[in-house]
Amino acid sequence: MANIKGTISDARFEKLGLLLSDTLDSGEDVGASVCVTVDGETVVDIWGGHADEAQTTEWQEDTITNVWSTTKTMTFLSALLLVERGQLDFYAPVAQYWPEFAQNGKENIEVRHLMGHTSGVSAWAQPVTTEDIYDWDKSTSMLAAQAPWWEPGTASGYHALNQGHLIGEVIRRIDGRMLGDFFAQEIAGPMGADFHIGLAESEFGRIANVIPPEDVPIDLATIDMESIAMKTFTGPAPSATTAWETSWRQACVPAANGHGNARSVAQIQAIVANGGTAGGVTLLSDETIDKIFDEQAHGTDMVLGLPVRFGMGYAMPSEGAPYLPEGKIAYWGGWGGSSIVVDTERNMTFAYMMNRMDAGLTGDFRSINLTTATYDALGG
Repeated sequence: MANIKGTISDARFEKLGLLLSDTLDSGEDVGASVCVTVDGETVVDIWGGHADEAQTTEWQEDTITNVWSTTKTMTFLSALLLVERGQLDFYAPVAQYWPEFAQNGKENIEVRHLMGHTSGVSAWAQPVTTEDIYDWDKSTSMLAAQAPWWEPGTASGYHALNQGHLIGEVIRRIDGRMLGDFFAQEIAGPMGADFHIGLAESEFGRIANVIPPEDVPIDLATIDMESIAMKTFTGPAPSATTAWETSWRQACVPAANGHGNARSVAQIQAIVANGGTAGGVTLLSDETIDKIFDEQAHGTDMVLGLPVRFGMGYAMPSEGAPYLPEGKIAYWGGWGGSSIVVDTERNMTFAYMMNRMDAGLTGDFRSINLTTATYDALGG
């Protein structure tokens, strides 16, 4: 039986340790961490397994990994902080803050369309390379110049890799700082949270490299390369092993290259779950948190091909997430399986971060089983 380290201070949550042990024993996990907070207090903080695929280095208390799109929730929180301060209006045109964005028929796109994946700009138009997105000025200028791929506001199309650049540039135009710096100085730093968007090389020794998922066979003859989904997933298309590279780790890619663990993700998002205050730090009011639940889209997402209900950034419970109860719950996950659930009615956060990637784009069966066990412990 896999050795699980850390603490479970509330016996109701002991099943989470057993589930993590099971997936480590089966090989479905190689290394992972799980954290749950209730009323701002950490009740589960556990980890186990190994930081490397060869299983020569144990996953430690301070091991971090690339969490892919779970990073987006940190970008959302950064935007909410500017709303709280009266510097950002989700219903204002993007061009009010970023005038160049008005090019090519985008003058009426509002900030909420960026937050809710409904802007019509779900990726970079070709030609684009992964290296292009490391150059902030170049990549945001490219987004400003292109036309939307569908009528903004009419439907969601998951902004897989570029959402952080879109929101991040709005934040930079308002505040002057890059998103990674703003997040570090205004959120992670004050909270003492070990989450990074743009990682210093001095921290590389703590990284558990992601382990790529198995390839899914694709018949290119049956794929419409001009579909919104394919244009999004190829605009550009970094491989999972890109996360091993220094250039990726150090860049500002606020939709996908955040590094942390379950503890840091749950610790930070507890701000939303607990009325704007967590760890002795107050960032948001109830009024600002309520904006998260302003529905922006509800239907089959044109990129994911799955039913999703998007609020302001985060997704909300819907038929696409039947494992979640109804209520004011905000969630998202990352390519390969990472997951964060923020429940404002039960004052709970659940986070699962791991290195072995499954094929899923936004969470998988491991996180679903752990989430279900968390809600069972809370009484449904």
